[in-house]
Amino acid sequence: MTPPVLVVYATKRESTHEVADAVAARLRELGHEVDVRPAEEVGTLSPYAAVVIGGALYMGRWHHDARHFLSSHRDALTRLPVAVFAMGPRTTEESDMEGSRKQLDAALAKQPQLEPVSVAIFGGVIDPTKLRFPFRNMGATDARDWDAIRSWADTVAELFAGRAAA
Repeated sequence: MTPPVLVVYATKRESTHEVADAVAARLRELGHEVDVRPAEEVGTLSPYAAVVIGGALYMGRWHHDARHFLSSHRDALTRLPVAVFAMGPRTTEESDMEGSRKQLDAALAKQPQLEPVSVAIFGGVIDPTKLRFPFRNMGATDARDWDAIRSWADTVAELFAGRAAA
């Protein structure tokens, strides 16, 4: 039996958790055993064959728990296939996606030994009812593209399967 894939997430308001669950569900559909856990609860990576790390972008920075996960598991992550995603832009406009990708790239650059097999940016969610002033005056948005998320999970499943076979 192949060891499971770990999907970890770092979130404040659960939208990244929802995406992590969707990625995990697709990986399961494609034959992978998957565990989904909050990044701050993971102790060891030894039971896992691969890791997906997801985190929300807030104010230009990737979620602290995602950054901490990378640094805490630095050595183990160099020996495993790793895929990374971030949630953040309010829209899927090219300029918003590019800006978020630069923010994620800056976080990943602090761990130069990490070589993800795939990196993705997905649109974020703003629910003003969950925010404090002045952010609660922002308009509500949900820029998650579930087809893109599913497609990325398909790619990740193929990449992980290829690494396991190698």
